[in-house]
Amino acid sequence: MIKKVISKKKVKKTVKKGQAHIQATYNNTVVTLTDPQGNVLAWSSAGANGFKGAKKATPYAAGVIVRVAAEKAKEYGLAEVEVFVRGVGAGREAAIRALHTNGFAITSIKDMTPIPHNGCRPKKTRRV
Repeated sequence: MIKKVISKKKVKKTVKKGQAHIQATYNNTVVTLTDPQGNVLAWSSAGANGFKGAKKATPYAAGVIVRVAAEKAKEYGLAEVEVFVRGVGAGREAAIRALHTNGFAITSIKDMTPIPHNGCRPKKTRRV
């Protein structure tokens, strides 16, 4: 006797408003698109898109990354994003511009770059 297993079709959730987290370092750029609670819908990075070495931190790479992540997020119906930028890399502004050109309405931009409020203890002075 053969049993037939009927599985329920997975329902994709629709998210109109979301968040775009951009991490732009000197070596790489990572873009993550999330829902308002912070659950990841789509992400992309320069390394994952075939960029190597110094090319990963370029503004062009940031544009390509956002385009790939936007295609993945369009399946969820994402239209409005709040942008959270972290880091000081070259892909910062380029990623924000690319979000706008890929059809996302940007509601706010917030800089979340960590700033040390005293920082690490400095090295001891060199004695010669």
